[in-house]
Amino acid sequence: MDQVSKDTEALKLDAMLPELPPGRALHAGMTFEETLADLNKHPLFMTELDAPEDNEELAALQALAYDGTPLENAANFKEQGNECFREKRWSDAREFYGKGIAILAAEEQRRARGEKKRVTKAAEPVTLNPDADNSPNIDLEEEDPNPPKEEEEDLEEVADDPAEVKSEQTFLETLYINRAACHLELRNHRSCTLDCASALRLNPRNIKALYRSARALLAVHKIAEADDACARGLATDPSNKPLLALAQDIVRAGEADAARRTAEDERREKERRRETLLGAALQARAIRTRSTGRPPDMEDARVKLAPDELDPASALVVPTLLLYPCQLESDFIKAFNERESLDQHFGYVFPLPWDRTGEYSPAGVECYAEAVSGGLVKVGRKVPLLKLLSGGNVEVVDDLLKIYVVPKSRAEGWVKEWKEKKANGGP
Repeated sequence: MDQVSKDTEALKLDAMLPELPPGRALHAGMTFEETLADLNKHPLFMTELDAPEDNEELAALQALAYDGTPLENAANFKEQGNECFREKRWSDAREFYGKGIAILAAEEQRRARGEKKRVTKAAEPVTLNPDADNSPNIDLEEEDPNPPKEEEEDLEEVADDPAEVKSEQTFLETLYINRAACHLELRNHRSCTLDCASALRLNPRNIKALYRSARALLAVHKIAEADDACARGLATDPSNKPLLALAQDIVRAGEADAARRTAEDERREKERRRETLLGAALQARAIRTRSTGRPPDMEDARVKLAPDELDPASALVVPTLLLYPCQLESDFIKAFNERESLDQHFGYVFPLPWDRTGEYSPAGVECYAEAVSGGLVKVGRKVPLLKLLSGGNVEVVDDLLKIYVVPKSRAEGWVKEWKEKKANGGP
């Protein structure tokens, strides 16, 4: 679309728009877009919130919100927070309560520092002379458009009214427990306990603060602390139904926690006994083991006593990896019993699904294990596993025994290649 067409469309659009109030009209030298931008600066028409310092009208409205005593301003925020809470807008309610808390907490901090309240000095009465010209002498030409802000000398220090202080503290206490309720709904349990603690510093007998604190502590399984808070609440109000119900929840949680601790203690004791018996079994059989700190993923497979790990008479079983280095294949035996031989496992391992030439059979292979010295130990097919491992010549590394299985026709060449790699520093 060319520029002429765009201008024509803009004129048509302008003609369709309703008349705006004087000073805001489109024909007042402003385009449609400029008018919208100007309207957006007004709080009633804003679609985006400007920073107060960038918008005089918005700053004026915000100043009105704080145009009162600290207690009045805090009450305003509390009412807004209550409205949000009724609508289950927990986050918004928390923010409004927080603004009220900030106002009254600042007053508490001022008093803690021993400072007096600073208020505007009362205006002195003006006596008019009926015979004089009392009209104000104002030069409109020279009037300062930015009058100076209130000077320090316009303020005076006054003592706090004890009744007003008491009202502020009572109101602050309420705001803390209200915000704690929001935190509880939002599952901000630590923040809930902190607000309850602040309320209890103002009033140690606040039932709601004790109840909400106990609920938050129970939610994070701090059962002893929850029980203490609940007990303090019941000491103040023994017939409080929410506290009585919560006390039952705490009792049940305590019983469940005690049962968990007992079960965990039994599990740890069982694990300790298992490790002790396994260590004794390995030592009695003179079997060497070693850990590299990088164990392979074998799920729950490990060196253990079976069928009962807590029975010293049980047999030792060892996870074993059968490696076929000539084809880069492998098989995993999860529990190789110390009384069993390779021949017993070959019965179900062979024939191998990838062995198309039939090189691998129980009688057609030779087996080797790596010795602690770095060489190879030939493993007889009918030799029990215990005989191979006892004596410490072959070790179990990371709970795994490796046995190399090679066709007899290739065995001599593979052993020679192995030795050459070892001589050259290979694995």
